Amino acid sequence: MALKVLPGPKLSERTTLRLGGRVQGEIVVTSPEDAAGLDHALPKVASRALMLGWGSNLLAADRDLDLALVTLPGAMSPEVVRREGDAAIVRIGGGFLLPKLINWAGAHGLSGLENLTGIPGSVGGAVAMNAGSYGTQTADVLERVRVWSADGGVTWLAPDQWKAGYRSFTPVGPSIPWLVLEAEYRLASGASQAIAQACREVMAKKKATQPVNAATCGCAFKNPEGDSAGRMLDLCGFKGKSVGGMAFSTLHANFLVNLGAGTSDAALELLARAREAVKSRFGVELELEVRTIA
Repeated sequence: MALKVLPGPKLSERTTLRLGGRVQGEIVVTSPEDAAGLDHALPKVASRALMLGWGSNLLAADRDLDLALVTLPGAMSPEVVRREGDAAIVRIGGGFLLPKLINWAGAHGLSGLENLTGIPGSVGGAVAMNAGSYGTQTADVLERVRVWSADGGVTWLAPDQWKAGYRSFTPVGPSIPWLVLEAEYRLASGASQAIAQACREVMAKKKATQPVNAATCGCAFKNPEGDSAGRMLDLCGFKGKSVGGMAFSTLHANFLVNLGAGTSDAALELLARAREAVKSRFGVELELEVRTIA
């Protein structure tokens, strides 16, 4: 199958924060092999590319954007490609949703993803930002990643071909833009009931402390080393603080929420005020975790 080029949607319709203007066009990658044609297709649509999964970590400007949206619908479902002792190597398409993967793994008695329960996003997005929670990071269980890049084409990467850190994942070699087509996870054998219970406990904890059902991009700022951005923001009075329809959650001061009529300008103003307050009180320059698109 060939790449499909569609009219550009509004990013407000494709992001969990419900912000963002219309992009120039959307390129649908129907199979990993078709991604090889992206280097020719992208320049015909726009000058920049945006690789989009669930859109759960994006703050996009509310204006028309010179972007080509690249999406991976109908991604390959999880499959065990081989077993090595008590471990199973599971291959999954980059567009597959992370919560569905976690459920599938538990149902098949495969452990290692439980702490990622409640993270909204696609497999590709989780890899690209090294999504993590409660001491587990995506890179901890990655075996290989298949990517497309403008200068490297379609290729598989092993762990020594990427650098993973706190909320960061950088292939060694391929340059921007790059797209996660498939990933392989190394998961351990476990009891399905115990895995399901662990997932329920993680979800219950998140529901009690995070606005999991709100229009949010998740954590706005990365945690400084040895401290919590949420703690700092709370002490600076930002829990529940709002500007023009955007607010920090009343449950967690580091979760940015669209109250219904928010704008990207209001969001950026609120973030700027928060950074200034934390720097003034603690001498710490908070680093954004949410990705901004202007």
